[in-house]
Amino acid sequence: MTRSDFGRAYLLGFKPTVRFLASRGVPVDTAEETAQAAWVKGWESIDQLRNESVVRTWINTIALHMYRRAARHESRKQPLLDQTPGAALDVAKIDVANVLDACSSSERALLTHQLQGMTTGEIAREVGASETAVRIRLMRARQAARIRLRNTKTRRMNNWKTLAVTPS
Repeated sequence: MTRSDFGRAYLLGFKPTVRFLASRGVPVDTAEETAQAAWVKGWESIDQLRNESVVRTWINTIALHMYRRAARHESRKQPLLDQTPGAALDVAKIDVANVLDACSSSERALLTHQLQGMTTGEIAREVGASETAVRIRLMRARQAARIRLRNTKTRRMNNWKTLAVTPS
């Protein structure tokens, strides 16, 4: 088959290939894409065609195989869900709880007031101190919490390293 003969076969056979795929339950837009790809594959493999009279059947077979292969490949994929239903986990609350657990009771009280959105002036009136004293206490509480968390994290990492190195 010459290239010009194949071009004429494409012009006459493209729409029937789309209808063939649609008759097999393929959505029309997918059928058009698959038919186009099948005709391109036929063009690339034109030397393999032995009987010119079966070009449309040959292309339809290629198209059907291409669609089935793509459908099988798609069926292996599953969408990832954002979260498991009913198992919402608020990591931020866990982190805040860990920070507050690492603090002393006076530091915890100051940080809790700040987390609730109170200004330093409101916290100062609540605890009976000046705003400057509250700012300094908050700064020291954050620093102490940071140091305690860093030490806790280092201790945990060392424990894991010890477990990993220790033979059973």
